[in-house]
Amino acid sequence: MKGSLAMRKYFGTDGIRRIANTELTPELVYKVAKAGAYVLSKHTDHTPTILIGRDTRISGTLIESAMVAGFLSYGANVKLLGVIPTPAVAYLTRKLQADASVVISASHNTFEFNGIKYFSNKGMKIPDSLEEEIEEVMDSGKIDELTAVSNKIGVSEYRLDLLDEYVYFFRKNFDDIIEKISRDDFVVGVDTANGATSVVAEKVFKALGIKYKIINNKPDGININDGCGSTHLEALKKFVVENKLSLGVAYDGDGDRCLAVDENGNEIDGDMIMAIVSNYLRKKGKLAKDTVVATVMSNLGLHKYARDNGLELIQTKVGDRYVLEEMLKDGYNLGGEQSGHVILLDYNPTGDGILTSLMLIQAILEENEKASKMAEIIKLYPQVLINAKVNSDKKYDYEKDDEIKQAIDKLEKEFAGNGRVLIRPSGTEPLVRVMIEGEDQEYITKKAREIADLIEEKLK
Repeated sequence: MKGSLAMRKYFGTDGIRRIANTELTPELVYKVAKAGAYVLSKHTDHTPTILIGRDTRISGTLIESAMVAGFLSYGANVKLLGVIPTPAVAYLTRKLQADASVVISASHNTFEFNGIKYFSNKGMKIPDSLEEEIEEVMDSGKIDELTAVSNKIGVSEYRLDLLDEYVYFFRKNFDDIIEKISRDDFVVGVDTANGATSVVAEKVFKALGIKYKIINNKPDGININDGCGSTHLEALKKFVVENKLSLGVAYDGDGDRCLAVDENGNEIDGDMIMAIVSNYLRKKGKLAKDTVVATVMSNLGLHKYARDNGLELIQTKVGDRYVLEEMLKDGYNLGGEQSGHVILLDYNPTGDGILTSLMLIQAILEENEKASKMAEIIKLYPQVLINAKVNSDKKYDYEKDDEIKQAIDKLEKEFAGNGRVLIRPSGTEPLVRVMIEGEDQEYITKKAREIADLIEEKLK
């Protein structure tokens, strides 16, 4: 991560995310919109068009109104997509050749938060450098100059019909295959987290003829991610087992993540999904360069799976944008995170929960196996994460301390490849995260506590 990230005032690792209306105020949103419209369209010679999508939070229309005002005031035209998943916005940006787009969502956070994520005309999250430029414009006097006059003022229009284009995208890519392999006894439990996928998941499953039972698809503005979705799998696990379903899939609030549950109610996390999907794609000759891209937080089990199956595993910093950068740089087509943010680059340049679930369903149906059997391809190692509270100015100093370094080296030697230690400072808080993986949960918990205590003592 660039050093400048810590210095940034508004943008974090995934756009701007704050409590709506008190921290993420309409005034701030207006400025973010105006500055964003300028930075993202200053190289165009036509009136820019910007798409806006949002999730189901109560504050969504408030933030949207301020955003629209900022864009129109700058002189950009706006198409309002309404409630729609993040990946649908990314897809439509490219399809309609819009100049930029924005998603109003706080993803998996609780309802009182909201956020702003910008996408470029290629349907990808914008790089750190552009976010920094937007911040500079927001805080300079320049923002007042960016005011359209007379006939240059922008106009906005509602385009809720464009959601059907996204449904068509799935039909186009999956209809033929799913039709050949779908079975009447294969029923999927779907949890839409009372979020953005609640308006579209059912349409997609119906269109493809996949049997399903759906839960948490009645959003009321405040129940998004509330004990449901990919961050709270308990409800889905229970639902799948009680209804004797073949598989359960859960999306997050804005629909860019998917986690799954097998027929026995056991979790299939992002690492497991990537193992199952990479194995499936490779058999079809469709896994680019026999490589999977993951972050440093991916489970050791994914490394072992890759090694045992002759695949390459490339690791990046934590954050889906870094996974995507690596994929684009070297032409890989599968990457993702444990959280279920999986990028299938042949289809869409961002994580897409519905897409991920369909690839998983297709892999299971084509192998004609149970979900639990498919998941046996990878053995996850127990993982322990302990936060060491440190002095904010010293959180990067753990690398310089000999005693800390020796403690880590000693443990790694002891693991001899069957465990690992990962130390990483939090991007936002005065914490150093100590993550240890190994075969024995009790032992690694004890060791993680020892190293965290040592870091706290040395860096307080």
